[in-house]
Amino acid sequence: MRSWTVLRGAVVATALPALLASAGTAVAHPDHGGHGRGIDHIVVIYEENHSFDNLFGGWEGVDGLRRARPQTQVAPDGQALPCLPQNDVNLTSPPLPVTCTGTIGTTPVSSAFANRPFEIDRYIRPADTTCPAPGVFLPNGVPKGQGLPGGCTRDLVHRFYNEQYQIHGGAMDRYVAGSDAVGLTMGHYDTRGLPIYEYLHGRHAPDYVVADHFFQGAFGGSFLNHQWLITPNTPVWPGAVRDGGADDLHSIVGPDGFPAGTPLHPATPGTADRALTQAATAGGGCAVPANVGAPPAGTVCGDYAVNTIQPPYQPYQPGTPVSRRLPPQTTPTIGDRLSAAKVDWAWYSGGWDNANGNVGGPGWTNGTTPGTCTSPRTATGAVYPNCPDATFQYHHQPFNYYADLAPGTAARAAHLRDEAEFVSAAKTGHLKPVSFVKPVGEENEHPGYASEDAGSRHLVDLIKAVENGPDAEHTLIVVTYDEFGGQWDHVAPPAGRHAVADQWGPGTRIPALLISPQLRRPFGVDHTSHDTTSIMATIEHRFHLAPLGTRDARVADLLAFCG
Repeated sequence: MRSWTVLRGAVVATALPALLASAGTAVAHPDHGGHGRGIDHIVVIYEENHSFDNLFGGWEGVDGLRRARPQTQVAPDGQALPCLPQNDVNLTSPPLPVTCTGTIGTTPVSSAFANRPFEIDRYIRPADTTCPAPGVFLPNGVPKGQGLPGGCTRDLVHRFYNEQYQIHGGAMDRYVAGSDAVGLTMGHYDTRGLPIYEYLHGRHAPDYVVADHFFQGAFGGSFLNHQWLITPNTPVWPGAVRDGGADDLHSIVGPDGFPAGTPLHPATPGTADRALTQAATAGGGCAVPANVGAPPAGTVCGDYAVNTIQPPYQPYQPGTPVSRRLPPQTTPTIGDRLSAAKVDWAWYSGGWDNANGNVGGPGWTNGTTPGTCTSPRTATGAVYPNCPDATFQYHHQPFNYYADLAPGTAARAAHLRDEAEFVSAAKTGHLKPVSFVKPVGEENEHPGYASEDAGSRHLVDLIKAVENGPDAEHTLIVVTYDEFGGQWDHVAPPAGRHAVADQWGPGTRIPALLISPQLRRPFGVDHTSHDTTSIMATIEHRFHLAPLGTRDARVADLLAFCG
């Protein structure tokens, strides 16, 4: 059942459950009783790498940190951690004073953090100079006073098998043990200090709903969850190399389900955490190397691409050989469904014109000098006309992995566009029926190379472009994040016989907002269980499209709160 809470008062209402349909492709979805008829435009803004508790855990009315039951983080052996060890250079002791001591196994630990969630803003504030220069990577962050302003933390690991280990069957107690950033995974921001919170609580703020049980569609990181935004099918590399050589990209999972190494979980000899799932046998089971034990029952194996891998076409990471670029994919996407129904759409990406070599395009910043990437922000190794920004993320461009949008096609020119064009369309009343918006790395809130505060301000600017434009009255904005970014959340993902779930996910809970004048209440919290594929389902239901797979056919859409 669907439910929501109206924040001005204690009114609780219930709407009809979503109608379900088969995963067949011959018929379109029903209209769901007219939900969403006032919506002519759907705008999806896809931010980066935060769990729900990490950003929105302090929002009023939500299932947030105040409702979180105690979840003591444990070591790999199951023993409770005495303290949260830290390796972000601004959270270690020193420079912070030691307030907690103990041992993890036989190793002494001294920390400023007890084994519980903590507020990041108390230690790293938005104005602190802890952000790296564009394109610079420092594994444990930038010491205060040595970087750019923005209050950046270090990055945290967020990968397919890794996250399943951290979730620990719903116990949610191995986020620290499974993280290369250890205790940082328990950090959270002051929700009420976020620019998006301040905007939505200011004068003349738009109507909005917080979806507080919205989960990332697939386990792991950005690559796979961008794919699951546009299709409920995990990419495959048919006949991928599996000879143990340099081009064998298959992972090798240990007996406890962990393929990597972290400060609290040394790597099991013979394991490897790579772009593809563990190789499968001819019979479909997991191939087990002689020097490593069998992975746990239920481990996904085969030639599936689940962790970051470069696309077959430009733009891709400069210098990546074809042997390490995923072959073109051919499974249907939501773009295919929209195009077949003659519903216009576009993927708008920050920095796309530079990266794709659209010389003179609305987002082009390289001047008119032939053959030269003149922007000082250009990625190292770039070759004109492909002049990507140093923070452009190639694996955040999901449609660039598909054969029907290959370079030179009319579909690519029509549907893969620069974020600058989206802003112009929003301001002038030329929004397409469906718009996906992906900010460039420096502006998308990603820990490690982006400022949370600056990214949230950019998000507000994107929303304002729509809300102050001629199309606002009939537009639904969906704001969510691709995945958890390695950060803890207290709510276990849906699982079990009655859950809308499969071998791919859903994973950790992530922030989500609905913004529209068409919402039935000006402020509210949606407690319905959703995942990333709910966005696909919303588009399918609004535009009468057939589902792409079993997950989007079953999951609740986001239209029940619209008139």
